[in-house]
Amino acid sequence: MTILGGRSLRALCATLAAGTLAAGTLLAAAPATAATSTEGASTDLASRGGGVAPSLALEVTTELTHIDRPWDLAFLPDDTMLVTERDRERITAVLPDGERRILADSPDGIWHGAETGLMGIAVDPSFDTNRTIYACHGWRDEGGRDVRVTAWQIDEALTSATITRTVVSGMEIHTGKHAGCRIRFDPAGALYISTGDAQTGPLPQDLTSLNGKILRVDAATGGPWPGNPFESASSSNQQLIWTYGHRNPQGLAYRSGPGVRHGMWSAEHGPTRDDEVNKLKAGGNYGWDPVLKPAPLKTSPLEAGPDAPPGYFADAPMTDHALPGRQIDARWSSGSPTVATSGATWLTDDRWDAWQGRLAVATLKHQRLLVMSFDPGGDFVGLEEPPELAGTYGDLRVPVLGPRGALYISTDNFDGPDYILKVVPASK
Repeated sequence: MTILGGRSLRALCATLAAGTLAAGTLLAAAPATAATSTEGASTDLASRGGGVAPSLALEVTTELTHIDRPWDLAFLPDDTMLVTERDRERITAVLPDGERRILADSPDGIWHGAETGLMGIAVDPSFDTNRTIYACHGWRDEGGRDVRVTAWQIDEALTSATITRTVVSGMEIHTGKHAGCRIRFDPAGALYISTGDAQTGPLPQDLTSLNGKILRVDAATGGPWPGNPFESASSSNQQLIWTYGHRNPQGLAYRSGPGVRHGMWSAEHGPTRDDEVNKLKAGGNYGWDPVLKPAPLKTSPLEAGPDAPPGYFADAPMTDHALPGRQIDARWSSGSPTVATSGATWLTDDRWDAWQGRLAVATLKHQRLLVMSFDPGGDFVGLEEPPELAGTYGDLRVPVLGPRGALYISTDNFDGPDYILKVVPASK
């Protein structure tokens, strides 16, 4: 296996454009500068056509069918799987014996439209004592609509889930697009929330807005987690911010393990290029600034898209280094075109053998799982695409590591059947 960097990467990109490598090929890039080093280069992953095989064979089974646009998964301590269905506004429980129960079905106030609905889900670290879960979703009442995170109580009989309180509200949503809405806990108990820019230009760089951010909150109070970078700010919204300058992050995954730098990472949708994987640094600006600027200040020759709200620069660079201060480059970037990176998880269980410690990223448009390798400091090393998941099941929404280290993946097929897949290394 050869690791490439610098000029070798550009040569490889040219080869990719010619379609001469296989879906299983391992890619590598110059460390820590992917967002800038790939500018203008082709990393069209879908155009590959022969090359080295992946280093790990997989067994894929269908765990759940007859489900509609499952957006996120989580597991209770007894291994019961919780599934959100975005447009049906539903939470389903699948018990370890396979029994299926609907815990919530279009509760009052939940709203869906375009890319928004009942989306992210997470289980409280103290679920055994408080029976609390959390969901991120659209909301509508007499005051209008927004995106928010709420706490829910699951009854002792595991037959219903009921909203008990709001944790964080006020994430703007207009057309329903760019809602973000992945939620994940870190080992200390802090709740991270990814929020989209709501296709509203100034919001990602506005530190008084919750949009275009990664938030870090105390789920019990809805307030800032101690040590947040802006915890002393006068704005209560700013106190919740962990990072800013994001477009539409839909993946959150906490990296841990011996010898690596621990911390939360994100996966993020780009516009027409540069989907990203980011290592999140407290207070960091990741450079998305979709404000339509008058010539000659515009940073791209492309105009705002036809569906974008007035003043929204749909094709701004993902990391705009013309902004004041320092902007943080992605650890991996797709280049052009995008692959639609969505959910992500680290493969931490030792059953994953050669892939243990790698980041699994689901892609929608590309319809594949990207298994990415990063060195202990977080620099990108390479990626593989297992052929068992290459376009077979349609758009892949989120991978979640479940009981006994198995990987569970949801699909999101707008006009076709959806599944929850169980993926494990093939028996040797």
